[in-house]
Amino acid sequence: MIYYKSDEEIEKIRRSSLLVCETHAEVAKVLRPGITTAMLDAIAETYIRDKGAKPSFKGYKGYKHTLCISINEEVVHGIPGNREIKEGDIVSIDCGVYNEGFHGDVAYTFVVGEVSEDKLFFSEYY
Repeated sequence: MIYYKSDEEIEKIRRSSLLVCETHAEVAKVLRPGITTAMLDAIAETYIRDKGAKPSFKGYKGYKHTLCISINEEVVHGIPGNREIKEGDIVSIDCGVYNEGFHGDVAYTFVVGEVSEDKLFFSEYY
């Protein structure tokens, strides 16, 4: 069965997705060499909860984190931990938010500092 969303529901989905984008912007402010993926995760969770929403991923099938963070050649859905971000890393962050009964979910890839051209070239085709 296909369930069509009302204009009001679409607006709620839009607001959830915008909150995900805002969360990415908050994480981007502190993304630098030396910060751990666990710290990024904590910042994202605090931001989302302060806005009255919930992290979509946290608790899903036992997942214990707000973000999925993959560095360089790692495939999606890396688990936050004590790993430190380094100069030249390519960091993919997936974030989901549950707000007003709807989920928003966006992954974004960040370049930290100076990245070698071969790394950038590879990432364009991967």
